[in-house]
Amino acid sequence: MTPSLGGPTGLFSKALRDAGKKISVSSLKGMGLRDDSIWSEIVAFCGELASYNSRDAIRQLEYAGVTYVKAHAAFSDSGGSTSLFVTAEDNVCATVQAEKILLATGSSPFRPGGIPFDGKRIFDSDSINTLSRLPKSVAITGSGIVAIEFAKIFKNLGSDVTLIIRDPIPRNALMKIGLDKDIAATLVADLVRSGIKIERGAQVKKFHVPRDNDRAPIVLDLEAKGGGARPKGDATTINCDIYIAAVGRKPNTQSLNLPAAGIEMDEYGGILVDSDLKATASGGNVYAAGDIVGRPFLASTGMAQGIAAIVSMFKPDADEAEDAVGPQCDPDDKICLAGDLSMSGSNFDPKSLAANPFAFPTGVWSSPEASYYGLSTQQCQDMGIDAGEGVALYAECLRGLVFSPNGLLKLVFDKDNGRIMGVHICGDDACELIHYGMELVKSKRTIDDILSNLYSAVTFHEMYRIAALAAVDQAGARKRRAAAGRALAARNRGKLDD
Repeated sequence: MTPSLGGPTGLFSKALRDAGKKISVSSLKGMGLRDDSIWSEIVAFCGELASYNSRDAIRQLEYAGVTYVKAHAAFSDSGGSTSLFVTAEDNVCATVQAEKILLATGSSPFRPGGIPFDGKRIFDSDSINTLSRLPKSVAITGSGIVAIEFAKIFKNLGSDVTLIIRDPIPRNALMKIGLDKDIAATLVADLVRSGIKIERGAQVKKFHVPRDNDRAPIVLDLEAKGGGARPKGDATTINCDIYIAAVGRKPNTQSLNLPAAGIEMDEYGGILVDSDLKATASGGNVYAAGDIVGRPFLASTGMAQGIAAIVSMFKPDADEAEDAVGPQCDPDDKICLAGDLSMSGSNFDPKSLAANPFAFPTGVWSSPEASYYGLSTQQCQDMGIDAGEGVALYAECLRGLVFSPNGLLKLVFDKDNGRIMGVHICGDDACELIHYGMELVKSKRTIDDILSNLYSAVTFHEMYRIAALAAVDQAGARKRRAAAGRALAARNRGKLDD
């Protein structure tokens, strides 16, 4: 059984994050356990979670009557787009013929040149799952979601963490991947508050990895972004136990022999598909879904693409399709949300996903979490929408104040009609809370709709009403947030003093 079968790309990091929450490293160390014993416990916990998932995937395949073969497949040199050459683990080879083929081989971490990856001390975001011991110190290159996630994971596990970011302003790096400016600032502030060191405007120039002593530190020589010396006073070297490069992903297409089937790829190796997720195969019978077609490299969109591709494969003929006319957009509506996105393949092809900010929610599984759906204030302004914001701090709702005071929820709305255009959250359970926000946006709810609702006490959902109230009473909201912020700052100072 393959532990990764049926699991998302980030399954290990999610399991490791959960392990950091449930396993107290400091307590285990206090009991006298060695680092290697602690790490063995953590890895066993992660492996158990992965096994649960893969066993369930196999169960579902068996229930659906799908034959599962563990093997490597590639298009045959002379078989066109209907013939696959399959090699099993025992090197037994066979040829499989198929009228329809769906390619969903996922992606692998992008490995920049010049980094001496060895799977022992120098890792990418996938090979890190082969780490054999709990590191005392970790250096991570990257400014995106995966880099942030691993930085918080290893910090929570007790490691000293340094994040190396090429952008001189970390918040800007996060905004480039779609995060709202205040959400990005909140995440960066949390990184600093948790003790993660950020080397801004920097990149690794050279790696010094000890050959004969795996306990001796790796030494990283730093230089300024683009090369050259760093400003006076900035670090020029970093010592660390391990190094992780988390700088993006690339589609797994190298070994599929795609040219033999007439399948074209983009400059990054992603399969080019049309709005039905059909590839350019000579026989017109090959479809692709998930990371193999490129961004956004999310499990949720990959699943949706898989469903949409199957629908496209077996959709009715043209005459029947013409009779099935879906909902239409109001021509006066600035933002069109007509149609069931989960049923239309054209809404999940890469071009549609890139152009549609309402196609899917985005989550950052750090601690705290961050998530968003819909438009930011800047995006609204770029589209000619006069947008306003309503902000609620976690410390303003009872559950947040008592259990998790750091974070915020922001509603972006159209000032002309109060319609919610976007929801942005940073804090505990943000990746769960966003789905209610998504429904508010998709159902065209307004600030008044939220204010007229009653939310259960001692829940994070109370923040939706607090944010809506802030939207209609900006002056009062600023005073409330200021008071809550001062109380939270005093509380955090007290923790530091302790």
